Amino acid sequence: MIITLTVNPALDNTIELGAPLAPGAVQRAASSHVQAAGKGVNVSRAIAAAGVPTLAVLPGAGTDPLITALSRDQLAHRNLPITEALRTNTTLTDPDGTTTKINEPGPTLDAQQLADLGDLVAEAAAGASWMVMAGSLPPGVPASFYAQLTAKLRADLGGKCPKIAVDTSGAPLLELFAHSQQHIPDLVKPNAEELAQLAGGYGEAALEGSLELATGCAQQLLDRGVGAVLATLGAQGALLVTKAGVWHGSHTPITPRSTVGAGDSSLAGYLLADAAGASAPERLRNAVAYGAAATQLPGSTIPTQSDLTVGAVTVHELTSTQGTES
Repeated sequence: MIITLTVNPALDNTIELGAPLAPGAVQRAASSHVQAAGKGVNVSRAIAAAGVPTLAVLPGAGTDPLITALSRDQLAHRNLPITEALRTNTTLTDPDGTTTKINEPGPTLDAQQLADLGDLVAEAAAGASWMVMAGSLPPGVPASFYAQLTAKLRADLGGKCPKIAVDTSGAPLLELFAHSQQHIPDLVKPNAEELAQLAGGYGEAALEGSLELATGCAQQLLDRGVGAVLATLGAQGALLVTKAGVWHGSHTPITPRSTVGAGDSSLAGYLLADAAGASAPERLRNAVAYGAAATQLPGSTIPTQSDLTVGAVTVHELTSTQGTES
């Protein structure tokens, strides 16, 4: 079982434009699509579509349109009832795949609701293989929430605690490495911008343009205690850095349609391969295949295994060390 937590879920309203976005002009949409989403929810969608058990945990009233959409889609979930409505995010995609996102801030969660959400996660995660914490935090939630929840799960669950993966950005990402080892997850999945935030000294473009620089930044995180780094580098593919070695995966050139959910799909692909007992290179191969498939689909559509072109992914080992794969 793979559990996901989405603290700030959203209804994704994706609008595909027939021409490039023209600010200030009136444009017609070629198509539109609304789906219950959020980074953790997206990960659970991809996992469920592959036939692997998953449970999405999130706040939201049972009557909230997002929660009812999850029920309609038959995606297994547990929701913590709150009184405020969940947010709606709007995405505009140009014909060439350029994406413009407008994200609402989300509801306010008080200290008691956060404690209750943590307890709900702990109850659901006991004995699971992975616990995924993904996405932004709503207004007022401490930036240390993911770090503190990681430590709580390990303290409360002990040997029943799953491996923990975190995919977030900004202050919540930095806070993971601002405390003790107990607060650091087993896996982080930064993009180039987020990797630059963590390691410092380089910009997003520099890391996407240099596998050597990106590898060095990821290895800094291993030195600080994380088990593995899955770094997505846009058109340059992805890196997997563990104590056992470093691998780079790339897909043959594709025509992008929408980048929404591509990173979430990459993480899901990695976890699915891990659940199947795959080696580190094969976990990376599956991650790249899922991310590429998502990029070629409209809006926030999450790929299924029939959308994958795993054979189009090349994985090269960059370095190797003595030890066990993470």
